[in-house]
Amino acid sequence: QVQLTESGGGLVQPGGSLRLSCAVSGFLFSSHAMNWYRQAPGKERELVATITTGGGSTNYVDSVKGRFTISRDNAKNTVYLQMNDLKPEDTAVYYCNVRYRFMGREFEYWGQGTQVTVSS
Repeated sequence: QVQLTESGGGLVQPGGSLRLSCAVSGFLFSSHAMNWYRQAPGKERELVATITTGGGSTNYVDSVKGRFTISRDNAKNTVYLQMNDLKPEDTAVYYCNVRYRFMGREFEYWGQGTQVTVSS
């Protein structure tokens, strides 16, 4: 059974930092790229960051470049999102995601999400 469990969200003032974690079980974590998405109220879910299997390559949506860092620890089956210099527009529910193809089938899994609120 595949499980993705996010943690680390909360309320933070503008300019503050949070570190999100996503613990994964039920599949070979080290073999798959991992993603962080977010969804703000009234908006579509957007891809925030992606990291390759070994962590050697990362990609970010333009709005978070230079402020957010995605990383992973394959020994702990965990992916992280370090968020610095947070802005009110970063307020959203953040989701961990994995999507891959195996034996001709596509698989996609989501965590339950963790709320991040940036407000003074």
